[in-house]
Amino acid sequence: MKAARLHEYDKELVLEDVPKPEVKGPHDVVVKVGAAGVCRTDLHVIEQVWRGTLDADGLLLPYTIGHENAGWVDSVGSAVSTVKVGDKVICHPLATCGVCAGCRRGEDMYCENSAFPGLNVDGGYAEYLLTNERALIKLDDSLEPVDVAPLADAGITAYRAVKKAVPGLQAGSSCVVIGAGGLGHIAIQSLKAMCPTEIIVVDTNPDALAMAKEIGADHVVDGKDDPVTAIKDLTGGHGTHAVIDFVAEHGTTVTGPNMIRNGGTYYVVGYGGRVDLPALQIIFSEISVVGSLVGNYTELSELMDLAAAKKVTLHAQRYSLDDANKALDDLHHGRVRGRAVLVP
Repeated sequence: MKAARLHEYDKELVLEDVPKPEVKGPHDVVVKVGAAGVCRTDLHVIEQVWRGTLDADGLLLPYTIGHENAGWVDSVGSAVSTVKVGDKVICHPLATCGVCAGCRRGEDMYCENSAFPGLNVDGGYAEYLLTNERALIKLDDSLEPVDVAPLADAGITAYRAVKKAVPGLQAGSSCVVIGAGGLGHIAIQSLKAMCPTEIIVVDTNPDALAMAKEIGADHVVDGKDDPVTAIKDLTGGHGTHAVIDFVAEHGTTVTGPNMIRNGGTYYVVGYGGRVDLPALQIIFSEISVVGSLVGNYTELSELMDLAAAKKVTLHAQRYSLDDANKALDDLHHGRVRGRAVLVP
């Protein structure tokens, strides 16, 4: 089969023929990849940001990246009972064990014995992917793999942050979304579907702001100007009840907390910057700072329900597997609106 593989860090992927993965364990599943999302984390893998935790000795290379995957079941292990050959599925990014403390709590991303296709084992920039039964969710008949693949990571990352914020976003509240790109545009739609809050979007890209307005933002703010003053003006001088920061660098970790009213919450989803707040500011304003990681299996199931109901629609640019390096380059240089998707 064809696969786009990382042979050297900070170099382009190499498209080559490799053996098709095979079922080995009773709960293994091989998926024919229908679409693979192109994520900024893939760039971080290539740039060695993840190297220290995955392959400090460089022993993992070469391998296939890609952790946002959907497709059709190709073959199954002897104990698999919830999916069958031919089923359309989306893959939770982690193939988990089911028996550790994290799995028992339903927080798949805390699994102590997981495989993470695209990060520490071969991923979905290929024609076939090996995962396990626990990772798979069958798709509604109305959905196709290319419609939803990036929701496997970007989607549930955005959805989980929104789900954390929703209990505090009653009628009359407001929520700022910083970054209306691949994750932000999913968060905007999720907020619209899940609560009555007023949605304010901050971005520096006019095209992203235009898309945000189209998909449900009540107000958009140019981040190149003075977003803190703009948010205060839109909220009667009080500030917003919540900020969900999908950027968390280039100054947003400074402006984000300063947009929040007393008792509000700053949700940090992006990474690359630092959150440095004076203790006095936290105490006197009683703001909370909450990190948010990729979502769990249940949250991916809930997001698939929203997608099937057309309440969350992925905005994507499609590329062939042969054009994986172009897709990564477009993402790196800000030329992707929404998410990039590879279609083998």
